[in-house]
Amino acid sequence: MKLLWLDLNSSYAHSSLALPALHAQLANHASITWEVVSATINENCGMVVNNIYHQQPDIIAATVWLFNHEQLLHIVSRAKALLPHCTIILGGPEFLGDNEAFLRKNPFVNCVFRGEGEAAFPLWLDAWNRPNAWNNITGLCYLDNINQYQDNGLARVLDFDQLASPEESPFFNWSKPFVQLETTRGCFNTCAFCVSGGEKPIRTINMTTVRRRLTKIHRQGIKNVRVLDRTFNYDNKRAKELLSLFLEFSPDICFHLEIHPALISEELKQELVKTPHGLLHLEAGIQSLREEVLVQSRRMGKLSKALEGLQFLCSLSQMETHADLIAGLPLYRLSEIFEDIHILAAYGADEIQLESLKLLPGTEMRRRAEELGIQYSPLPPYEVLQTREITVDELQTARYLSRLLDGFYNTPTWRGVTRSCLLKDSTFLTALLAHLVELGLIDQPLSMEKRGLILYEFCKTHYPDFQSAVSIAWIEAGMSLKKLPAERVKTKRQLPPDTWQVLYGEYKETLRLCFLPTDGEKGYWFGFESEEQTIKPVFKATNR
Repeated sequence: MKLLWLDLNSSYAHSSLALPALHAQLANHASITWEVVSATINENCGMVVNNIYHQQPDIIAATVWLFNHEQLLHIVSRAKALLPHCTIILGGPEFLGDNEAFLRKNPFVNCVFRGEGEAAFPLWLDAWNRPNAWNNITGLCYLDNINQYQDNGLARVLDFDQLASPEESPFFNWSKPFVQLETTRGCFNTCAFCVSGGEKPIRTINMTTVRRRLTKIHRQGIKNVRVLDRTFNYDNKRAKELLSLFLEFSPDICFHLEIHPALISEELKQELVKTPHGLLHLEAGIQSLREEVLVQSRRMGKLSKALEGLQFLCSLSQMETHADLIAGLPLYRLSEIFEDIHILAAYGADEIQLESLKLLPGTEMRRRAEELGIQYSPLPPYEVLQTREITVDELQTARYLSRLLDGFYNTPTWRGVTRSCLLKDSTFLTALLAHLVELGLIDQPLSMEKRGLILYEFCKTHYPDFQSAVSIAWIEAGMSLKKLPAERVKTKRQLPPDTWQVLYGEYKETLRLCFLPTDGEKGYWFGFESEEQTIKPVFKATNR
């Protein structure tokens, strides 16, 4: 029997764990021949179908999620037309809700899995060509031979620590810029918007196994590991043990974690303070800084504790901390989103990620959408279109605001000056957003230089007090001293003043000095090791 796995991702930088996770449990089944067709959602559909057709599989299997859903159905529907006797089985987060309507609308799909497949999928493979034996396979949903919908519930792998690890499969992809590692499965939280909100119980892998897996990952030369645990610090004792283990792989590996700032114990804080630079990259779950919004969303943890924990995390300079907000949550207003961004910027969050709420299949919030006054797209990505608190136009503004944050605040080159400007003037953020929309640039891809030019011209016209700050950011990013943001820079025959305050670097007479005046003879000196116009300075001083 030949099984073809359709590995369809949003880009080649991403890779699903589903294939190696399932294959690792079936590696000894000699009766199964595995083939893989890999593609991205941007590739020509016909070419992908052609690759599948020439493999002549008995089974086509794939994981369906938010962003590959539409393209994947185009592919498998065509493959079924060419291979009518092929059995198509799909799984993934898109099937955590009621699947009857999907199966009736897409009759080319023979069945779908709801939940975790490592234990159930091998059972289905033993009976793949005998649909009358499918009724005992937990998690399987299908239309039987009299077109009646059969729903076998939700599959959970209770012996999670006994599974063969994905890294043991030859299909594990070591060529990506990062790998994913799951040390726990399940979530203690009850967030109504999350597919993990009802994922109980929490199951863990012991530290010996985690160390063995990380050792294998380290030997492969992997520099970034994304830990998939829903909440890294749901158990502070375990979090401390994991941190100690991660230290064994420092400085070679950076670990990306999702952490709940409201649940950080004092003991864990002490451990986090001691971590070396570059070991951790933290995603701090915030969603909203409004207590009533979090209560309505059924997110556990007091807001006051979350803010305290976030301030602590942002104070740790040896790691990056990202905070997220979700537009479209019930009771959350646009004005409050702007206010929350200012608060997060004041804390010093390294990134502020603003996303639009998506009502995913199987979530409580989707089931209660009408009750909560939420209107949303019935098709992927199921984004919220309007709520009682935020209008269609306001949600569009929130999407534009997300683009602004990604282009300016979340980009290291422009982060510092953007944060400084919006904190010094409460009107800056809304004014810059309106400016970008008016120019028709808010949805356009912009180079780093173009963003700097826009920011400089905007400040020169509307916020002249911030003009010098943008020029400094431009110079320190190594941008050309011949372009507009460096228009006030003096580059010829600059000599050091009698006294100055060195901000970084060491002055040497061989350096080429440039001077940016800010007030008469006051200003900043920058030292360059070359005459090139696009290099970063190695020295900075001021006599302000």
